[in-house]
Amino acid sequence: MTLPGAPSLARVGGALELDGHGLDGLGQRFGTPLYVYSRPAMLRALAAYQRALRGRPHLICYAMKANANLAVLQTFAQAGCGFDIVSGGELERVLAAGGQPDRVVFSGVGKTRAEMRQALRAGVRCFNVESLAELDSLDAVARALGCRAPVSLRINPDVDAGTHPYISTGLKGNKFGIAHDQALAAYRHAASLPGLQVVGIDCHIGSQIVQVAPYLDALDRLLDLVEAVEAEGIALQHVDVGGGLGIAYGTEQPPDAADLVAALLARLDARGHGARELLFEPGRSLVGNAGVLVTEVLVLKPGEQKNFCIVDAAMNDLLRPAMYEAWMAIEPCVQRAGAAVRWDVVGPVCESGDWLGRDRALVVAPGDRLAVLSAGAYGMAMASNYNSRPRAAEVMVDAGGVHLVREREQAERLFDGEHLLPGAA
Repeated sequence: MTLPGAPSLARVGGALELDGHGLDGLGQRFGTPLYVYSRPAMLRALAAYQRALRGRPHLICYAMKANANLAVLQTFAQAGCGFDIVSGGELERVLAAGGQPDRVVFSGVGKTRAEMRQALRAGVRCFNVESLAELDSLDAVARALGCRAPVSLRINPDVDAGTHPYISTGLKGNKFGIAHDQALAAYRHAASLPGLQVVGIDCHIGSQIVQVAPYLDALDRLLDLVEAVEAEGIALQHVDVGGGLGIAYGTEQPPDAADLVAALLARLDARGHGARELLFEPGRSLVGNAGVLVTEVLVLKPGEQKNFCIVDAAMNDLLRPAMYEAWMAIEPCVQRAGAAVRWDVVGPVCESGDWLGRDRALVVAPGDRLAVLSAGAYGMAMASNYNSRPRAAEVMVDAGGVHLVREREQAERLFDGEHLLPGAA
């Protein structure tokens, strides 16, 4: 089979390697469950956007909710990226990794006033505002600090991205953004508030999008608004088309980043907006195929209706299959001879929804290590301590070798901050 993440991921003599590093050996060295990331794969994915945008005013803001490890953020900051954040905690991570606040856009439907103050003091590039109430709150916070908050209104264009309903964000029934037919009035209101400075327009229609057409539909609706807003004397410096480009987990065939960018630039040119600054917020497409989750087989449990391959990674380590019924390729780290058997690959968590893959043809034995592919996005970022399970370690590989970029959690640290009742028997 073709492995997602090529050329970083390859089989050499039956052993699965990421950038020349054997995953079985990494699992043995660092323990499992273990996330392993390829820095070269991330930089190659970013370079596809950068080449396509060369010569155009632009800013690529990595959507860090996909993977917020400090080494990942450092990689993108050093490569010239800005960041798309959705919380004050994410802003703290950007700053800790060396990111520049004036290259940060602050998205999210529910920013607190404390987060607004934090971001204004840090000097973020702009806030992507999602409601009239948020405009009023941000205006009050900015005036109290004696400054003006740069704002871009996130528009809900009512465009179907053709993706999973849980990751669709651009339809009328979604919680995100300001409705397209209310946007002009919202811009008038924003322009009237002394604590705000209108700087742009923003849109994000979903995640794991595998077609160009929804992006073009959304861009056309944005440009209609740009023209209407500027006709009223409200200048817009940038157009933010969001992110959401999908990756190949299996049989999906998403467009290349270069093809998507070319189509959007052509539409901007055709409508007379070619000189306008363009912002992108890619997340999954930069990191998804750059990571794998390595796990060890604990027990094989054949059954009358199902055969279960029980591994030491679980839904708390990788939530996508349980939450979205997502299919992710699962490969043995070292191939062994024998007849394949159909297994449901499941974890130890006490939930029937705790599965990583269903009905997979594998030749496995207890002690073998498996790799869940395309796990660089929304893997560790969504991990939890459910069942009081410590979160996995993370390593990054590059030309300089193998780097431990997050230590495995220890069980005794899980209840830091908790307190027993005083004097309880």
